[in-house]
Amino acid sequence: MLRFAFFSLLCFAYSGFAQDADQSRATPTGPLPTPAAAQPVLDAETAIAKADWKAAEAKLAPWLIAHPADATALFDAGYIADAQDRRDDAAGLYKRAIGANPQSLEAHLSLGLLLARQGKFYEARPELAIATTLEAGDAGPVLKAKAWRALARIDEKADPTEASNDLLEALKLSPETMDDTLLAANLADQTGQYDEAEAAYRRVLTKDPRSPGANAGLAHLLIAHKHFPEAETLLRAALEQIPDDPALTAQLAAVLAAQNNAEALPLLEKLHRAQPEDSAISRMLAEVRSEAGDPAGSDSLYVELLKANPDDPDLLVAHGQNLSHLAKHSEAFNVFDKATRLDPTNAEGWSGLAYAASRTNQPEITLHALTMRSKYLAEVPGTYFLWATAYDTLHDKVSAASYYHRFLEASAGKLPNQEWQARQRLKLLEGKQ
Repeated sequence: MLRFAFFSLLCFAYSGFAQDADQSRATPTGPLPTPAAAQPVLDAETAIAKADWKAAEAKLAPWLIAHPADATALFDAGYIADAQDRRDDAAGLYKRAIGANPQSLEAHLSLGLLLARQGKFYEARPELAIATTLEAGDAGPVLKAKAWRALARIDEKADPTEASNDLLEALKLSPETMDDTLLAANLADQTGQYDEAEAAYRRVLTKDPRSPGANAGLAHLLIAHKHFPEAETLLRAALEQIPDDPALTAQLAAVLAAQNNAEALPLLEKLHRAQPEDSAISRMLAEVRSEAGDPAGSDSLYVELLKANPDDPDLLVAHGQNLSHLAKHSEAFNVFDKATRLDPTNAEGWSGLAYAASRTNQPEITLHALTMRSKYLAEVPGTYFLWATAYDTLHDKVSAASYYHRFLEASAGKLPNQEWQARQRLKLLEGKQ
């Protein structure tokens, strides 16, 4: 089974801000009442409707020189810059439009959406919230719904309950879309409403079997509940329709690894070659390599991952385990010691430290590590043997004999080499008592 919970890392590729440009900013709804002299603005908007940005700019530029506070012209100029991905110019023009007319729903909305696309959610949210309170004539409900949906996407990770409320406000103003259903499913999943989430994902898939977000989301639920065969079937079918989708492929690799299916390794190797900088894929591949008996290949990945996260206890423990498999016990000891100092509750770290201390002849530290481990995990034959050999090294005959007996009872033929050693030691220890 995989040590790290990566199943959800690549599940939610859906992002409401990654739509095409016309859907991620407000469309001009016509100029505010202006004098007849504003004909250049009307001409510019005619050009905008045809996506003729050069003609539109040619009309607006001289007008704005003469009328720098014309809110409609400023918004239209911002829209043109936005459409051409000149983000800084667009933001500046939208802000000037708001300064000229603070009641412009379109300007607040477009600025908020632009900032959200740039990942500036803290700045975007107030603009979008203001947009939900303003009026824009017949276009108002549609634009407000767009603002509410954008707020829902911003709130999705930080506050799923608030995001659900945002989405409900949007649905009061416009019909539900498949994106809405998918977002609702993601929110239900995050708030533990798994039945509702599954039903919503399946509704999306009924309408669009190719939906990457719905397939990934439903697979995430199935994996979380350890329904691996069903998740595998779903993911294989999805990948037939969307070949090489990275999120779905990563999930399939995780499902195969969870089922100890040998197909996981070549699949992860392929993913890693395609996305060598993806830390989630590197972690999964490192673990599967280790489980496939390639500690050196696994450790090469952990070493790279630790360069970026040198104080990650889980990475350190995995690195230490590989070093132990490679018989680099002194190095492993130092790594496990660091991991347990960083996270004293890491039971796997204490297990590794106990073993490494035993192999480097530090029985006192072995006993300390075993004592710490016992706070979080039950004893197993291997730990009984470590207790016994540590006490034996310290010449505590009574304790050593007691743990050798516990080891033999728990092992019951599973560890023949250690069992032979335990019996030999018991003959000597008990014969001298």
